[in-house]
Amino acid sequence: MLRVLTLSSLFPDASRPNFGQFVARQTVALAAQPGVAVRVVAPIGLPPWPLRQAGHRALAALPFRQDWAGLDVLRPRFVTLPGTGGRWHVAALTRALVPLLDRLRTDFAFDVIDASFFFPDGPAAVALGRRYGVPVSIKARGADIHHWGHATATAAQVRAAGRAADGLLAVCGAMRDDMAAIGMPRARIHVHHTGIDQARFRPADRATLKAQQGVRGPLVVSLGALIPRKGHDIVIDAVARLPGVRLHIAGEGPEAARLAAQAARLGIADRVTILGGVPHDALPRLLAAADIMALASASEGLANAWVEALACGTPIVIPDAGGAREVVTAPAAGRIVARDPSAFAAAIAALLADPPRQDAVAAMAAGFSWEANGAALAAHLRALVDARAAQASRG
Repeated sequence: MLRVLTLSSLFPDASRPNFGQFVARQTVALAAQPGVAVRVVAPIGLPPWPLRQAGHRALAALPFRQDWAGLDVLRPRFVTLPGTGGRWHVAALTRALVPLLDRLRTDFAFDVIDASFFFPDGPAAVALGRRYGVPVSIKARGADIHHWGHATATAAQVRAAGRAADGLLAVCGAMRDDMAAIGMPRARIHVHHTGIDQARFRPADRATLKAQQGVRGPLVVSLGALIPRKGHDIVIDAVARLPGVRLHIAGEGPEAARLAAQAARLGIADRVTILGGVPHDALPRLLAAADIMALASASEGLANAWVEALACGTPIVIPDAGGAREVVTAPAAGRIVARDPSAFAAAIAALLADPPRQDAVAAMAAGFSWEANGAALAAHLRALVDARAAQASRG
């Protein structure tokens, strides 16, 4: 039996059901593998109580232990200090986890630590791996390298964890290049693509779905957190150049009011709908209804939204960011364009004028599944445990 401790600060909870869904689904897929047992530690960072705001109350009220999609999830708290740029997150997280894992090992002697996000999970996992004498794997997904791996307060911690980990995973080849560029050992970095639920994300009758959502004419969907990095403003500007095209933006975040004001200023408020947070279970219908999914991210790893859209038969328009070229590998998948409104508008117009067949688009996502993702992760972690055992036997 391979006993895996999954450590993830990026994990959904009752207050944030869409947060880290891809981590949860990866972990469920891992737990479904033969001969694998998984426990999840999903730490929650909270500032000291005098500094907590209203948004922290729901997090503070979460139960310490919970069943989530059949996983046994522990949610310890650790202290985060605002204004420090994350400098002390790792130390605080490690201190909080030691007594918990000391107790956990009495009935679950984990063989390996699987850190599913690079910061603060990765450096903390390395410290804990040394304490318990087990190998550590860390997965890089996007902002954990692009932001934390370059930020003044945290870059050294991220690089050191990458060099010390027994195994490293990257969501795409481009992410592997980014990790190597900041000094992580390329030979230990393996590409581990995301998965999707092929039974749920699949083509459907687009006209029927549009009618059910009250949409007439061409529909573009932009999917992602409402933050500047996701570039929803670029897609709004692009749609403003395309008469009759509607835009639905799915996501939550601080940019909501600014994006709504932008649409109003451009005179297209009647064609732009900010949907807010859309439950993950509702995404297949939204994506299958769209003619195009356009996301103008400044940086990405390999976005689940790209692959989920393709699986629904919806081509994508995206910049050359992260693993874009590993997803858009044929014209049926969509277009990779410059990150500006005119390029996005031209690509959207071209796809609307000559749309690829839904089945041809869906075929572009055929290689992505949670079953393959879980099997690859289990094999990777077993290899780390076997290598550690072989090393021990050699003395």
